[in-house]
Amino acid sequence: MTLGRHLGQLVERVAAVAEGNVVTLSLTSPGDRDLIAAWCARTGNTLITADDRTATVLRGRATDPIDRLPADRVPGVRLWLYTNFDCNLACDYCCVRSSPRTPRRALGLERIRAIASEAPAAGVAELFLTGGEPFMLPDLDQIVAACTAALPTTLLTNGMLFRAHRLDMLRAMPRDRVAIQISIDSATPDRHDLHRGAGSWAKAVGGVRTAQREGFTVRVAATLTTSDREEEAGLRSFLDDLGIAREHQVVRPLAHRGAAGSGVELTVESLIPEVTITADGVFWHPVGADDDDQLVSTEIFPLASTIERIRDRYRRHHRTTDQASQTFTCA
Repeated sequence: MTLGRHLGQLVERVAAVAEGNVVTLSLTSPGDRDLIAAWCARTGNTLITADDRTATVLRGRATDPIDRLPADRVPGVRLWLYTNFDCNLACDYCCVRSSPRTPRRALGLERIRAIASEAPAAGVAELFLTGGEPFMLPDLDQIVAACTAALPTTLLTNGMLFRAHRLDMLRAMPRDRVAIQISIDSATPDRHDLHRGAGSWAKAVGGVRTAQREGFTVRVAATLTTSDREEEAGLRSFLDDLGIAREHQVVRPLAHRGAAGSGVELTVESLIPEVTITADGVFWHPVGADDDDQLVSTEIFPLASTIERIRDRYRRHHRTTDQASQTFTCA
């Protein structure tokens, strides 16, 4: 299209879509881009992208996609740290393929201290420690101390290792700065143990009760492998009876990531990011922290710049309001 000759067609096409939607126009000369940009500036519309062949125009003024997110879902407000990848369990749908045989790939105390020290100034409001199983680490108490000195912290665990020196580590953690999140997938052992291992349900429930007796805020996260509403209702009723407040019940569908053979498809293009750091680098979301397609950078520091890089990438994916984004809650 030659814009000078067919400006009426451009006006007509933009007028035919609702505010916030886009149209794509064919170009015939490099000068068309400048003309479209000038027309958009004059008429209150937005040139989103333009190359030698096409230009995409948003009807109306573009808003920052970050501003459309709830405050607690802005990328970087919640910062996830994979302390390690080895685990005492080998759950058959683990999103990062953890097991007793998985190499540790520990993030390490000194790196975690550095991350925690930079986190408040980078806009982080809460830290999440996950794995693997963090209680496999002999220095977990020091890791938690470094994190809680900077920010409130949630520690994810399967709750099965609260004994001997590991129970001592738990008891040393500050109750006012640490929440303990334990995984329980069903109201009875059968479904939970099917995926996580025989006897794991009873031990997880015991872990919840131990953490409660020790005075911690306890959250429970469940991965649903069925769409049966009664199954979810029964689980929530069980968690109510266990003393887990509804706002501390994290119930999510199975994600098709890691060891899982099926589940919800989660991509960088569709997923609201939750900045995640592992020994390998910075990832888009904790559910994809073992997958190359969600690796954003191998450089962690400076942390504020790393977080801003993820926000910019999200902006590029969601510059128009007709692009949907998914929230997948791990905590």
